[in-house]
Amino acid sequence: MIDVLVAGGGPAGLAAAIHAALAGLEAVVIEPRTGPVDKACGEGVMPGGVAALRTLGVEVTGRELRGIRYLEGTTCAEAAFRGRSGLGIRRTALHSALQQRALGLGVRVLPGKVAEVHQSADTVTAAGTTARWLIAADGLHSPVRRSLGLELPARPHGRYGLRRHYRVEPWTNFVEVHWARHGEAYVTPVDDDLVGVAVLSRTRSGYDGHLAAFPALTASLRGPAATEVRGAGPLRQRVRHRTAGRVLLVGDAAGYLDALTGEGIALALATAGAAVRCLAAGRPLDYERAWARLTRRHRMLTGALLAASRRPGTGRLIVPAASWMPPVFSAAVHALQ
Repeated sequence: MIDVLVAGGGPAGLAAAIHAALAGLEAVVIEPRTGPVDKACGEGVMPGGVAALRTLGVEVTGRELRGIRYLEGTTCAEAAFRGRSGLGIRRTALHSALQQRALGLGVRVLPGKVAEVHQSADTVTAAGTTARWLIAADGLHSPVRRSLGLELPARPHGRYGLRRHYRVEPWTNFVEVHWARHGEAYVTPVDDDLVGVAVLSRTRSGYDGHLAAFPALTASLRGPAATEVRGAGPLRQRVRHRTAGRVLLVGDAAGYLDALTGEGIALALATAGAAVRCLAAGRPLDYERAWARLTRRHRMLTGALLAASRRPGTGRLIVPAASWMPPVFSAAVHALQ
């Protein structure tokens, strides 16, 4: 019998399958799409995520990232990563590298989509395949999470993200976060002649309308748009539990707060590894506690920034405060790296 069935062949799902294969478990991935999958993503991998990819034996190339820079008007604050670099990489390139590694380890990727899940005392069946365990890595709006009743109602005024690439030589080796009244714009160099620009906001509007709030950034985007606009949201996804019987949720399916601190890929890799380690040890119920530990700093810091940004009086002080107190800003960046 298959040891681990994985619903979803994105970064979290493929990482889970790779971890399983490295642990001597047979893993099968169910994924409806073929080839590299693109989606709205900031595409900056924090240093911890880069280290996790190397541990998995995944070879990726991209643009080295040295740190995080906040900008608003003429005010700037920056903090370099400590000891190691991050990586700006196209989502499609990351997906291809993970998929090649998984296939090289003998992981099977089957076409299909997991909607309903049936469990017994010893097995779980989905998409016509039976296994000992199911890892749900089927994304922000996880059908598996919803079908198992693990989803909490969405809160009003959710945030949404839009991303597009521009054919221009990167002017920075930092991830730049440009702040404005109604949201942020994230600049990530991903190639020698390509930058990705993602905008996040509670206001529903077109990409160009959001970008107009950042005139200094717009002036730097002299090259033509290289990709179409992709969107995602609402970003916040609240989850009752990360486990349900023989099912474990990882990546965005396990719950998501916001993309503000750029840790999505690193957390996906980390939670996928934790889930497999708990299964390999025969202690699946330990995963809930492991997930909470791995995501604690992200949830605390991201939650604090979101709370501050919601109020005009405190939101406009985020970048000045970071520039006035460099050690505090650096400590926050180092805590997330």
